[in-house]
Amino acid sequence: MNLTLPLPFLCKLLVATLAGFAVGMLYFAALRRTVLRFTANDGRWERVALTIGRMGVALALFAAAARMGAAALLVTFAGFLLARSAAIHRSRRGA
Repeated sequence: MNLTLPLPFLCKLLVATLAGFAVGMLYFAALRRTVLRFTANDGRWERVALTIGRMGVALALFAAAARMGAAALLVTFAGFLLARSAAIHRSRRGA
């Protein structure tokens, strides 16, 4: 039995992982900005726009990944979680 994976499949998974990471970084940057707006108690419409925008982009990403299959959805989520870890690390560092 040959268990080799075709190269296009691996490339698709790599692209999905990178897309998850990139969108995750944008998501958590927008979340940080939203929290800063809440704590400053200003920018009401900016807070709404940031919240709707980040939810919409994340939903679109995961919907596209789900259409590519379970493996793509899984690695997209893994990339998103890596971005979450990076955002937590950055916030603890004080950046």
